[in-house]
Amino acid sequence: MTLLKEKQAAERLGVSRRTLQRWRLSGDGPPFVRIGPRRVAYAEAALAAWCERRTFHHRAAEVARRNSAEGERAA
Repeated sequence: MTLLKEKQAAERLGVSRRTLQRWRLSGDGPPFVRIGPRRVAYAEAALAAWCERRTFHHRAAEVARRNSAEGERAA
């Protein structure tokens, strides 16, 4: 398993390190590996899978998936 440092993962995703930190707190971001009390890393494969799950061919597909997920939470 190839691990990327937080900075490397942020660069790969095109976001800031702070955005990754916020995503970790909210649970919205890619899965991470806790390396130590103050260090996290991201598996390359996990980043790719997370991006794949967030890839849509058109806006309607994104909205349909979001509405489906919201319906499941309400039930």
